[in-house]
Amino acid sequence: MNEQEGVIKYEVEHQQMPMTEFFSVKQISAWRAILFRLGLLGQDPDRYDNLGFGNISHRVKPQSNQFVISGTQTGHIEYLCSEQFVLVVKAEPRQNRIHSRGLIKPSSEALTHACIYSLDFKVNAVIHVHSPEIWGNTKVLNLPHISADIPYGTVALAIAVEQLFKDGSLCNSSVFSMLGHQDGVVSFGKTIEEAALALISYLSLSLKSKWEL
Repeated sequence: MNEQEGVIKYEVEHQQMPMTEFFSVKQISAWRAILFRLGLLGQDPDRYDNLGFGNISHRVKPQSNQFVISGTQTGHIEYLCSEQFVLVVKAEPRQNRIHSRGLIKPSSEALTHACIYSLDFKVNAVIHVHSPEIWGNTKVLNLPHISADIPYGTVALAIAVEQLFKDGSLCNSSVFSMLGHQDGVVSFGKTIEEAALALISYLSLSLKSKWEL
């Protein structure tokens, strides 16, 4: 790998306490379990030195930049309960800083999720997975992407994500790859179902391309 997966690189100001806001995690946990079974997120001794990979989030309410995200070090768990999600109260991508509240800290990709929510209020769900098939077929699939010289969990990545939105690269695609983050792919949508199905669709296309080459 180009970097150590599952390691939080940003500054975290975290309140170790239960989330006070009510948010049902049933739907987000169900879709996460499906992606877990597909091997798009989770933890595998044969991948990434057995470190957890991938995360999932949902905006708490419309027009708010607050969101819940799967907590760090939960990759090995198939179905997450509410205590394994974290509320991101405030994010400052340009300062590489997250303010959060929960019983565990947020996932290592929380800053990327925060950047997307701040750029488009129509987006209510963000998913970060690791798919060698989609990632490796970025050019074949004509996927928007962030260049290989930009590592994950950095201010440079947040700026690059912002640029994808501003230059129109994401007008026709809600999925993009991060070439500087091995197998890293991000999807977003108005709902968690929309974001997940977009990933599955691209996975199908990438597998199909094997027989067309």
